[in-house]
Amino acid sequence: MELKRVVVTGLGALTPIGNTKDEYWDALINGKSGAAPITYFDTEKFKTKFACELKNFNVTDFINRKDARKMDRFTQYAMVASDEAIADSKLDLDTVNKLRVGVIWGAGIGGLETFQNEVLNFAEGDGTPKFNPFFIPKMIADIAPGNISIKNGFMGPNYTTVSACASSANAMIDALNYIRLGHCDIIVTGGSEAAVTIAGMGGFNAMHALSTRNESPETASRPFDVTRDGFVLGEGAGAIILEEYEHAKARGAKIYAEVVGGGLSSDAHHMTAPHPEGIGVIAVMQNCLDNAGLKPEDVDHINTHGTSTPLGDVAELKAISKVFGSHAKSISINSTKSMTGHLLGAAGAIESIASILTMEHGIVPPTINHTTVDDNIDPELNLTLNKAQKRDVKVAMSNTFGFGGHNACVLFKKLD
Repeated sequence: MELKRVVVTGLGALTPIGNTKDEYWDALINGKSGAAPITYFDTEKFKTKFACELKNFNVTDFINRKDARKMDRFTQYAMVASDEAIADSKLDLDTVNKLRVGVIWGAGIGGLETFQNEVLNFAEGDGTPKFNPFFIPKMIADIAPGNISIKNGFMGPNYTTVSACASSANAMIDALNYIRLGHCDIIVTGGSEAAVTIAGMGGFNAMHALSTRNESPETASRPFDVTRDGFVLGEGAGAIILEEYEHAKARGAKIYAEVVGGGLSSDAHHMTAPHPEGIGVIAVMQNCLDNAGLKPEDVDHINTHGTSTPLGDVAELKAISKVFGSHAKSISINSTKSMTGHLLGAAGAIESIASILTMEHGIVPPTINHTTVDDNIDPELNLTLNKAQKRDVKVAMSNTFGFGGHNACVLFKKLD
């Protein structure tokens, strides 16, 4: 069976450094940090008092108040980003065959704030179970793609992938394969997360996963720097329209890039720590190259998982050197988490958008906040430190890894 070709025809981004894909891209290439003191709740007793929240975002500018109240923030974000991506794709929703349009979405946690608030309200009451009737529909992780489908009438496959921080990359790979196999013409894919909450911050602090650089939040996310002390929690959404190539060509769609491969693997090592030699990461990148039919030397750029954790950054770069050999020194490597923070289940989506726009514009966004070399990292690797670099990128890779050892990797290619 001959596989269909799959291309990207629409993008939507709602991030801590920009509320549209264009704002997001402009902030990326200018090295803008999204980290700042938390405004959502009182952080006096928290170890970490900052995060990468959305800025100047008012949901009622996009969704009417009545409908917005029925959605957790992670679903609101999904709706806004997917609306932008659909508009960007210029799909004619009156003529498209909606039976062949699906929504496959990623969320690592789902409606954490809704769950937190309902339980707190119950605990503060008299023991009577007075829960909001929308408690369950707002909380469940699959509700974001459900709402996107309901709004647009899309009747193809509709579900959420949950693999912690690899969730939206998993969603994209599933979407890629549905279209490749001829089951769908178009899939809205990506991911969203809204974990900047009392429970989210408290839980990650308890794991010692977050940076505690409270005196300088904007410099706290510092991938590859020897002084890195944990990731910075972010929120938002990224949406990508994947479309069968001939279908896109027939309607005259703008094509950003081709999705040529996706790889998955498991560390099978530890709940939260990566394998120190990056064995699972080596496997996922090799699986992705094999799936795409590409050689290591074909890759020009890697947007790393690069969370700014002491163990994870080193393990990933060791794996890159192992898979790409001497060519690793010729690859433009970066971590856009240095600016956006870590969007958990939405990370793969917004970082894939960054990779796609890198190819379109010929500019690799920087890894900001790097001041001190880590002797455990090969100094010959080009980590795009502190300043964007011009480069003609023909093939870009995006890496995403999640607690539980979930690894996902996606490859994008400029159309010939």
